[in-house]
Amino acid sequence: MEVSEALGFLAANRRAVLATRRRDGRPQMSPIVVGVDAGDVVISSRETAMKVHNLRRDPRASVCVFTDGFFGPFVQVDGTATVVSLPGAMDGLIAYYRSVAGEHPDWDDYRAAMVRERRVLIRVAVEHAGPDRSG
Repeated sequence: MEVSEALGFLAANRRAVLATRRRDGRPQMSPIVVGVDAGDVVISSRETAMKVHNLRRDPRASVCVFTDGFFGPFVQVDGTATVVSLPGAMDGLIAYYRSVAGEHPDWDDYRAAMVRERRVLIRVAVEHAGPDRSG
């Protein structure tokens, strides 16, 4: 599957599971909502989340995205993640919110919540997409 095709699927389907690696190599998986920005997969999280700790230690990430119906088409993308902290993450967090939920009724309140919750933006540069075949 071409990366551009996978990103198109992600732009239309938001439910996903992010897989990172624990220190001992076992996977750590988190249900997430994904967005797409400038060819990257984007995810909002908190500074204190295990996925953030894992990605700072080992930036390899895999994201499995599926439709709201769960069964049916899905896409897995793999790539290298970058964690962007505040204050640098604010514009990206706003763009992420707009891409997954539309306009916020009070952007000042949203910004304050992002600071209060110690939000970060995870950007995954996609290096591979699949499935390439069905079994």
